[in-house]
Amino acid sequence: MSFRLTNYIPALDWGSSYTRETLSNDLVAAVIVTIMLIPQSLAYALLAGLPPEAGIYASIAPIILYAIFGSSRALAVGPVAVVSLMTAAAIGQIAESGTMGYAIAALTLAFLSGAILLVMGVFRLGFLANFLSHPVIAGFITASGILIAASQLKHLLGIPAHGHTLFQVISSLAQNLGSVNVITLALGASATGFLFWVRKGLKPRLRALGLSPKLADVGTKAGPVAAVVVTTLAVWGFGLEAQGVAVVGMVPQSLPPLTMPSFSPDLLRQLFIPALLISIIGFVESISVAQTLAAKKRQRINPDQELIGLGAANIGASLTGGYPVTGGFSRSVVNFDAGAETPAAGAFTAVGLAIAAVALTPLVYYLPKATLAATIIVAVLSLVDFSILRKTWGYSRADFFAVAATIVLTLGFGVETGVSAGVILSIALHLYKTSRPHVAEVGLVPGTQHFRNILRHDVETDDSVLTLRVDESLYFVNARFLEDLILDRTGDGSPVKHVILMCSAINEIDYSALESLEAINLQLTEMGIGLHMSEVKGPVMDRLKGSHFLRDLNGQIFQAQFDAWRALTLNRGAEVDRVERIS
Repeated sequence: MSFRLTNYIPALDWGSSYTRETLSNDLVAAVIVTIMLIPQSLAYALLAGLPPEAGIYASIAPIILYAIFGSSRALAVGPVAVVSLMTAAAIGQIAESGTMGYAIAALTLAFLSGAILLVMGVFRLGFLANFLSHPVIAGFITASGILIAASQLKHLLGIPAHGHTLFQVISSLAQNLGSVNVITLALGASATGFLFWVRKGLKPRLRALGLSPKLADVGTKAGPVAAVVVTTLAVWGFGLEAQGVAVVGMVPQSLPPLTMPSFSPDLLRQLFIPALLISIIGFVESISVAQTLAAKKRQRINPDQELIGLGAANIGASLTGGYPVTGGFSRSVVNFDAGAETPAAGAFTAVGLAIAAVALTPLVYYLPKATLAATIIVAVLSLVDFSILRKTWGYSRADFFAVAATIVLTLGFGVETGVSAGVILSIALHLYKTSRPHVAEVGLVPGTQHFRNILRHDVETDDSVLTLRVDESLYFVNARFLEDLILDRTGDGSPVKHVILMCSAINEIDYSALESLEAINLQLTEMGIGLHMSEVKGPVMDRLKGSHFLRDLNGQIFQAQFDAWRALTLNRGAEVDRVERIS
């Protein structure tokens, strides 16, 4: 019973072997991540259209719940840029930002996302994320990064702007360029430039001054905090709020409140699809980061348990004033590099954020929104990767067009359309590729028992025997393709007397494909041509034995392709070791 319990509550596993050294490493990592997470949380909440404290609230209970139920030892859960943007896009059409209805919709979105993830985890549906191809995800994240950066320019310029597409945002900015606040622009541009320099130049400078690698890393991660402190002091000291510089303002000085999402059927219906998309994108982003970091320490990630951990985290966010969360790339890498050994590092981070929520929130009153916008822009521009277009163009044109379409649709029609298109394109791409499977005509390599493609190798063939190696499972999408291929190859004037399907690469034959094989067998029989199969895998043979196909087959089933070749080309059928003979 204990073993089963640790499968569902991984904290019981790593917690049983927790040591003082592990505690020390986790505490150091927690301090570094907390320093990084405070400005990020405030910024991402504003990106989602919520009060800044919602970002901190969404980083406390969710982190603790993930530490208990999640399987990754390095993943840092909380608000992330892409999910924050998707949240704003989803609930911005339902309620006005800043209203109670908007906040309740955010709680409900988090609850729905958590429930979807939990259900997927309980029923072991983590494999569904595999239907989203990596190129399409890369395209969506690139487009989202551009949209996010563009949406934050209004805070850097100190002007109003709105819109859910790139065209709308740029048009709105252009219309209000005449009212740019010069002081805000100076603060925002300075903060942006400083943060870009911090990413590239601060660590080498600190190392040159003699700091240890760990201290230099801490100093680099504290860069955004330095920008926050300096610009906040500037606004307070020079009274820049009176000059039109927008500030964060009053942030409640309290721990996360207990909240309750709405269970209104109408609201749940409106938010279900956005919640589903947020769940899928969040899980894909999270599991990718978790598996990458786990591989570095030869650890394993359980995708289904990750669904449960992320589901619990999102439900926790809905009950404590937050909004949808997932595993963040940048903070997870920081957590890993800082030496985090277990998910307890996340729990310690939550404690640090709770202390900040109680004691430090008055200090951010004069924090300019331009600084938070700079923090977001610098973070999301690292997600933009146009090289995926060049890579896919050179490798697979189908992947290229899927990526390009995802980017264009996301920028032109918004994130919901973009991610929906990404899901559809990923599935369509898979169906397209498997609808026309690679089928090679093979012949015998002289002096061996191996068979290779006649177009690539110098092989022996026999005009009366056609051997086709099918390099894909047969199912409803491609069954007709194989049927047409065989009938075309055995048409009028063909000397073929035997067709052999070499099935070494076929892992599955569904019912539609079975019906196609029956149709092929019937038509070849009428043409006086035998249909044979070789190297059929055990599970596939088991399924075929449960059908009428083997009984009606006009040819033979051979254990090896070489056996089929000897039997049909040399007429030595008596010497062949067959699994089964059907006449």
